[in-house]
Amino acid sequence: MGGSSKRLQTELLHAQQGDMGDPAVRRVAELLRGGRLVAFPTETVYGLGADATNAEAVAGIFQAKGRPHSDPLIVHLASAEALPTVAASIPPLAVRLANQFWPGPLTLILPRAEQIPPIVAAGGDTVGVRVPGHAVALALLRVAGVPVAAPSANRFMHTSPTTAAHVLADLDGRIDAVLDAGPCAIGVESTVLDVTVSPPRVLRPGGVTLEALRTVAPDVVGLEPGVTSEPVAAEHVARAPGQMERHYAPRTRLIVFDAQGAEALAAIRAEAEAALARGERVGALLADEEAEALAGLPVTVARLGSHTSLTEISRRLYAALREMDELGLDVIVAHTFGMEGMGLALWDRLRRAAGGEMRRL
Repeated sequence: MGGSSKRLQTELLHAQQGDMGDPAVRRVAELLRGGRLVAFPTETVYGLGADATNAEAVAGIFQAKGRPHSDPLIVHLASAEALPTVAASIPPLAVRLANQFWPGPLTLILPRAEQIPPIVAAGGDTVGVRVPGHAVALALLRVAGVPVAAPSANRFMHTSPTTAAHVLADLDGRIDAVLDAGPCAIGVESTVLDVTVSPPRVLRPGGVTLEALRTVAPDVVGLEPGVTSEPVAAEHVARAPGQMERHYAPRTRLIVFDAQGAEALAAIRAEAEAALARGERVGALLADEEAEALAGLPVTVARLGSHTSLTEISRRLYAALREMDELGLDVIVAHTFGMEGMGLALWDRLRRAAGGEMRRL
């Protein structure tokens, strides 16, 4: 099967925009129904999918990624109407949230239905579910006709993929096919919201902001100043993906300053100067308007986009980290972008990419 140790010939197929008759979409759907492993685009990141009702196929995901079985997967559906096939019960709040945010980057934690094997949920009694907001993903799910379990399509703990090329860099020869539909629009994973607890709790910030969630569920508890999540060790069962202290990480050492503005830029310049003095090769992740802060230094700067658009910065973050990795640098320096809107998801990803350590000024 797709996750075996035998090296596979990974097919790269190019999709048209959301056409259910597209031969590439139909080929990948056929592979899914046959118990194979396929990577496909979503609005967040590329996912590595298998038929969520096929325990053997799902086991291949863990093997291909090198992912511990304690880290649960998210099940992707073609529509909210399919929820009863994967969830044992659906609270009214889940219906309201689905009506507001699906298709889109919101994963709901719900009681797991018997049709979904325990391996999908790391042996737990709940399962994460979402309807992706990407036309090609939805076409694939409709043609496949099965719920699809899919984490990000990369080696475990590495930076998530936002292009088909990123997927192949990590998984070529380990999976059966990649469905290419260009770069992902959001660039960080979905928000994970546990609606089996009261009040509902954000387990991972992502593409749906905390502020947006509170327009539907005002009592949502979020990962924000004064509210932190406990890191989950690899050997312990997590309730949702993305809970480990080190995750989404580049191979290159990453130093993140939990600050913004002139203070953050001064700290980044001082850190870069110290690293250069030690003979290290240095990269930096900065907003477009901030690049001048390192003027005169031999530092490779990845421009993430305008500081006025956190959506643009989130879209670029993972690709920039992968670009830095390709350069053979010794250290990357970066800063956070506040805790409002998409800043919260960026804060979470940068913190975990740095192994849970951030420098506060």
